[in-house]
Amino acid sequence: MSKTTILLAEDEPALGQIIKESLETRDFNVLLCENGNIAMDVYHKESPQILVLDVMMPKKDGFTLAKEIRAIDDAIPIIFLTAKSQTKDVVEGFNIGGNDYLKKPFSMEELIVRINNLLNRTQIQKSSEILKIGNYSFDFPKQILHFDGIEQQLTHRESHLLFHLVQNKNKVLDRSLILNKLWGIDDFFTARSMDVFITKLRKKLKKDDSIQIINVRGFGYKLVF
Repeated sequence: MSKTTILLAEDEPALGQIIKESLETRDFNVLLCENGNIAMDVYHKESPQILVLDVMMPKKDGFTLAKEIRAIDDAIPIIFLTAKSQTKDVVEGFNIGGNDYLKKPFSMEELIVRINNLLNRTQIQKSSEILKIGNYSFDFPKQILHFDGIEQQLTHRESHLLFHLVQNKNKVLDRSLILNKLWGIDDFFTARSMDVFITKLRKKLKKDDSIQIINVRGFGYKLVF
């Protein structure tokens, strides 16, 4: 079995080498890059399976790099490493499309657990089926909502969240379960991020009055139509 390739972008040489060597002892193939520009080149050349990106990097920071990669790849898992701990920074990381956010200093065991969690997470089977949501048609693979000839392009996170809501139509979608599945962690910051995406989905589904995304306080959300 071939090794999983991790693209690690970290501008602190000592820390980068420690992370690289620790991950290699767990049988990962690690591509260490010292800045975002190099990381982007390596991403195109090597096709890694997961990205571990420092946020504060010279030439191109981790957030900018993630935005550029998310524009062409909505599936690859992304973990941010950062000393920044303000709520707005954490929320921005998840809104960009990050799957996890690890604050420095961290233990290598924690990073490895989070990497394995993302790699082992059950992938949604992308069928060609068009899902009906009231008077909307939802093309999940293409991440497009259709209504009366008008198309709305959804983001990666919006699409996956809506898919799970549809799959659990008229049932409560457990908040903790979906946060762990789509964000990789259930905490205050990811919960706030999820609330933002729910609000966005409500706006995009507002043309059909029969559709509601109900907040079941303390439990989660329920899509009704």
